[in-house]
Amino acid sequence: MNDTWALEVTDLSVRYGDVRALQDVGFRLRTGRVTGLVGMNGSGKSTLFRSVMGLVRPVSGQVRILGTGPGHARRAGLVGYVPQEEDVDWTFPVSVRDVVMMGRYGRLGPTRRPRRADREAVTAALERVGLADLAGRRIGALSGGQRKRAFVARCLAQDARLMLLDEPLAGVDTTSATTITGLLRELAADGRTVLVSTHDLRSLPAMCDDALLLQRRVLLHAAPEEVLEPHNLARAFGADGRAAAEVLP
Repeated sequence: MNDTWALEVTDLSVRYGDVRALQDVGFRLRTGRVTGLVGMNGSGKSTLFRSVMGLVRPVSGQVRILGTGPGHARRAGLVGYVPQEEDVDWTFPVSVRDVVMMGRYGRLGPTRRPRRADREAVTAALERVGLADLAGRRIGALSGGQRKRAFVARCLAQDARLMLLDEPLAGVDTTSATTITGLLRELAADGRTVLVSTHDLRSLPAMCDDALLLQRRVLLHAAPEEVLEPHNLARAFGADGRAAAEVLP
């Protein structure tokens, strides 16, 4: 095993009843890189994230995060997750600070009382994502881009080494998208590894070092510019892929 692999997925297959969600998926991600995950709805992106988190049991294959299994990596705080908007109950009465503090729960001990180090980690994470002045606000009162940044801050407070982001640019304004893209590049420069799913094909070259083209299996793992070639997008999206590629700058 190469210690430089932040994430290794080998021959991973997942089924939901008779439905094949993933088939023989395999790839490796090095530390300190941002990788885009591209595919149409139903291509298996969310299932792949859940598999990496250890939330679904594969039919075959395995996932290794920094040399350990998903369950251990999750309990050790090595992997963090930024969900899609629809996966979160935004009416739940918690503050932005509370959400970020959730990233520290694995370190709080049996009393679950934050210590000085935990509060400092949360403050530093909020400052890193530009939300320090909104720490006391209810999470549901934030804009879409601010909510995404709050969950990135949760991963930072957790000190996750592998970060999974599910459509972080969906529904955010241009300013927030630029902020999030820049933040992901900074995190990679710090030695963290980021796997980010996106339908925003225009963002790939600026945001990612490489990209995975997924259609229940990995069709291509290459530089963003190669993945965005019309004939490659067409393998995953059909005619829609060619049409999308034609409007890219």
